[in-house]
Amino acid sequence: MVLHALSRTSAKTRATPALAALAPATPTPERLARSQFVGTHPMRVLRTVQALLHAGDISQSAADAAERWYQDYIFGYCDYKEIPPDHRPSTLTRHDSVSWQLVRGKAMARISAVQAALGLCAHQRLRMMLVDELSFRAMGAALFPALAASSAQRKIAAQCALVLEQLEALEDAARKAARAKRKEPVPPSSTRS
Repeated sequence: MVLHALSRTSAKTRATPALAALAPATPTPERLARSQFVGTHPMRVLRTVQALLHAGDISQSAADAAERWYQDYIFGYCDYKEIPPDHRPSTLTRHDSVSWQLVRGKAMARISAVQAALGLCAHQRLRMMLVDELSFRAMGAALFPALAASSAQRKIAAQCALVLEQLEALEDAARKAARAKRKEPVPPSSTRS
């Protein structure tokens, strides 16, 4: 995947791809020694979502919904987008800084809609799981400090699986509503004589 961002290069605020985004990012040797990674470009930490998927606690569509949420979060808050290596750019459109910010705003609106629908606690668990890349043990210690580590870990794993299934159901409902809205017939306009 290639990271893509816009940066301002002159007082004219002309948008150009950032040069730093062209070099592949790799973890430091210290990070490599401490974490398990999957993939090659960019390398990613073996996350809790993948652990839940391998355990059979969530479906592949829930894991895909989590990845879409993560992409929207990173694009909305950090202003860059990961583009897969097999991506073919469209020749029909080209983003300037204004349209880039409009697309970024739509990503933020999707994040806000999920937070409004699922609640702040679910949003916090999604952020800890996907953005902060915390383990179940670390999340359990942060959210349930009075419980034993193994109990807290099991409890947070169950909560995360539930949140991911809810995220999948929310995306599915939004997709169905958008499809139904597109299929609605447009009422004929009334004309005055």
